[in-house]
Amino acid sequence: MLLKKTNIREKLNAEKLRDAKLQQNTLEQVYRILLTDSKNQERIESTIAEGKVVPTNAFNFDLLETDRIYHINEIKNICIDYRLRFLESKYFKGQIPQEAISKIKLLEKEHKIEVTGYKIIAPSKLFKLEDKDDPLLFAPIGNEYFYLIHQWGNDLHPLRKLLMWPFKNIINLTFLVVAISFLATLMIPSGLFSKSNSAMEFWILFFFMFKCIASVVIFYGFALGKNFNPAIWNSKYFNA
Repeated sequence: MLLKKTNIREKLNAEKLRDAKLQQNTLEQVYRILLTDSKNQERIESTIAEGKVVPTNAFNFDLLETDRIYHINEIKNICIDYRLRFLESKYFKGQIPQEAISKIKLLEKEHKIEVTGYKIIAPSKLFKLEDKDDPLLFAPIGNEYFYLIHQWGNDLHPLRKLLMWPFKNIINLTFLVVAISFLATLMIPSGLFSKSNSAMEFWILFFFMFKCIASVVIFYGFALGKNFNPAIWNSKYFNA
């Protein structure tokens, strides 16, 4: 029996056809993956925009990074110190970066769940409050614990904690007003209102200066609806 001679062109055509089928299968697989990824992206973005309140997510605790778990009291203390807010993601008016979405996808894949109940720490100006700095995206774990998913943006000013110190409570604010009044009184030239330079004159001027500065502070607070840090850290209202 004579063996049929090999036609290289026929072999090339067959190889070309086989590669075309493999390429088509690969393209179909890639398309399905991209389609699924696109649907997941839309779902995650929609969930963040809705910002529904949920008490917990069914995370696998063995897969969580312990240094990313924070209790509500820890979050509250930081928000009060730096005058930040901790609100549902639906109030956030900034842009959620793609890196955060990617981390959510990876988290959902590892834990085999759909994460919901997102909350964000950020300055008030980054929220759509009812009447760009350093946001952090959290998801609830349960029992008042939250898991940090992603942090983005610029770091806060190094003096922000000091600058926000007067707004922590009425005692701090009063102390600041007294200090400013005292310094302002010291700047008044001696003998400006009287020829005698007595201690009584100094304290009268100090009391007058204190009343003026305190009046301005009170007017500013009431006019703009400002409040102290402990009252606003988790408030959705602009004039809280």
